[in-house]
Amino acid sequence: MNAARTPPGSDRSEVIIGVLADAFAPLMKADPAAFRTKYRKMAADPHAFYRGTACLFFSDLTGTQGPGDPRWADDFCDEQSGRIWVHGDLHVENFGTYLNSDGRLVFDVNDFDEAYLGRFTWDLQRFAASMALMGWQKALPEADVRRLVGAYVRAYLAQVDDYRRSEQDEDFALHLENTSGPVHAALVAARCNRRADLLDGMTVLEGGERTFREDSSVRRLGKVERARVVSAFEGYLETIPEDKRFDRELFYELRDVVGKSGFGIGSAGLPAYNLLVEGQSQALDNDVVLSMKQANVPAISRFVDAGEVERYFRHEGHRTVVSQRALQVHTDPLLGHTAIDGVGFVVAEVSPYEVDLDWSGLTEPDDIRAVVDLLGRATAKIHCASDEDSEQDLVDFQVEEAVAASVHRRRKEFTEWITEFGLAYAEQVREDHALFVHAFREGRIGVSAT
Repeated sequence: MNAARTPPGSDRSEVIIGVLADAFAPLMKADPAAFRTKYRKMAADPHAFYRGTACLFFSDLTGTQGPGDPRWADDFCDEQSGRIWVHGDLHVENFGTYLNSDGRLVFDVNDFDEAYLGRFTWDLQRFAASMALMGWQKALPEADVRRLVGAYVRAYLAQVDDYRRSEQDEDFALHLENTSGPVHAALVAARCNRRADLLDGMTVLEGGERTFREDSSVRRLGKVERARVVSAFEGYLETIPEDKRFDRELFYELRDVVGKSGFGIGSAGLPAYNLLVEGQSQALDNDVVLSMKQANVPAISRFVDAGEVERYFRHEGHRTVVSQRALQVHTDPLLGHTAIDGVGFVVAEVSPYEVDLDWSGLTEPDDIRAVVDLLGRATAKIHCASDEDSEQDLVDFQVEEAVAASVHRRRKEFTEWITEFGLAYAEQVREDHALFVHAFREGRIGVSAT
């Protein structure tokens, strides 16, 4: 009998398996079927794998599994720019529209589950690698990918400069009046959506009242579980800021509750619920659907000294909400947090006005260039708005000044470094994806492939 063949890259395979186990072992044990689905989605292509492995990215950048690749070394951050609010999972698909607390449709970064304190470079590096992966999948020449990443970084730095000249960090936003192309199209699509259509898709009318529609993604709760969720909902209401609360006589009356599954790659194994509440009036078109989802441990926190940050928050739900309010400024007025049995949950509206940026029709470099310019500016906005002018006090300095100081007289070098990193790490991800698929098929990744 022939000895079992050791797959190429077996040492790197063990790194991948080990990092995923460290990050997800409890969740894999709690819901192996959800993780089997997550891993099948990650197996689809390198970018899907990249989206699901922020933990591996930060392990590589911090050298947790060894000395680290010298190409990843960062000598741009100082004490301040190395400790700002960052998104933590900034890839090309984490941008879209939302209706802010001022009633304006805004195009911005979304999905703040991984937000934490870290180096300002990390968001730019993660986006650059994502852009390189997407460019590879679209068969763009390497020279075009380099130009796109460079355009993104230069737009980021230009917006940082705009913040340095501005009196108010809240001035900048991407909206219907100052956008074009696919970003503007996403905003127009969001504007055309109707709350009634979302409600009709998720609920049914019975006796003049709405209840959630029965399908494979929802489950009815037993009395004990429902009571815990209702109690958590009452606790959530107290976390909505006073200036964003609606009249309790009309708003927030709970109509229905169900367990919910079927979320994206990052939410596998996390318990979640949908709650149907009365809107601003008794008109059925004003009802509101809330998502109450268990918050996860952010990937960055596993690879930095997190003591001070962890003491600041009551639980991961609290951390996620504070992070989003810092990074997004005018957040969903229904955003809040709660806990069930001491475990943190994030509560937010399931909004009809959330439309993700559609990359499928973007194939030409010139068209993509116009988009990445706006994405670079949006990235600068979340960094620069999350400093001493925001409600939190973990970052008590002006981020725009810290970033500018870190790249002073080195902007060209910085842009080239981010670009080189993006292409090199994208190549690493493509290799890692093949190793991951091989390990998953052999049942070495923590859950069975069948």
